[in-house]
Amino acid sequence: VLDKAVAAIRALKSHKGSSRQAIAKFLKEEYGSDNAAALRTALKKGAANGTLLQTGQSFRVAQDGEYEAPADETVRVRDVAIGDEDGRRAEAGDSVVVSYVGTLSDGTRFDSAKSFPFTLGAGDVIKGWDQGLLGMRVGGKRQLVVPSKLGYGKKGCKPDIPPDAELRFNVKMKGIE
Repeated sequence: VLDKAVAAIRALKSHKGSSRQAIAKFLKEEYGSDNAAALRTALKKGAANGTLLQTGQSFRVAQDGEYEAPADETVRVRDVAIGDEDGRRAEAGDSVVVSYVGTLSDGTRFDSAKSFPFTLGAGDVIKGWDQGLLGMRVGGKRQLVVPSKLGYGKKGCKPDIPPDAELRFNVKMKGIE
């Protein structure tokens, strides 16, 4: 499946990389394959062994060269606490549980949760989280500044998040599986 994913990424020819959904669509059209679990496993394996490079939710073939994301496509990250120094780091595909507080750049709080589970890198959350929470350890605390493009974009998320809003999060990693 990894070899087919590499062929799909190259065929899709996006300098930013290809999303799991785009790769899956290509594999279904070209090979009649639609095993989402096998693709997710292959992409995780490819990122882990260095065959693929992952940026947020996009995958590129490592030997095809680097892509440097523009500032409006990059989350600013500040670690407040590292967490369990001997613990493993969160990777794409991991099931994680976090607590967080989200605010707008003017300090207005729009959301929070004491326990929020999701799969990192699977598109369950905004792209800024999939990108900004990679590498966290259990007990770690991180501040994220998420540009609009990696948050809710031009439309925002009514009623709490206006269009083109930069978002700020204080996140604590509570668990990784």
